[in-house]
Amino acid sequence: QVHLVESGGGLVQPGGSLRLSCAGSGSRFSFAAMAWYRQAPGRQRELVASITTVGTTNYDDSVKGRFTISRDNAKKTMYLQMNSLKPEDTAVYYCNTRFSPGTMYYWGQGTQVTVSS
Repeated sequence: QVHLVESGGGLVQPGGSLRLSCAGSGSRFSFAAMAWYRQAPGRQRELVASITTVGTTNYDDSVKGRFTISRDNAKKTMYLQMNSLKPEDTAVYYCNTRFSPGTMYYWGQGTQVTVSS
């Protein structure tokens, strides 16, 4: 079964950094634009950053200049480098496709990021 596994979350102080990883499987990873999403308590899931099959990136204004999305198609892995973290970044972070998320890959459990002093 095609699946994704998120990892790298944790508790960090404001201004700190974390790097999230999204590990894929199968032969389909390299043919899809991918994205990181997040969902905070009481909020809807939102798009954080996306990356095309060839590495073109896009970011939500709230994380622009602080987060960097990347992918390694050979390793079937996507990353999100998060710097200068803020309390409002606290959420469960998920990876999935940029378009029609939840179709090629099921939504997983995500990885918890908590920014607090």
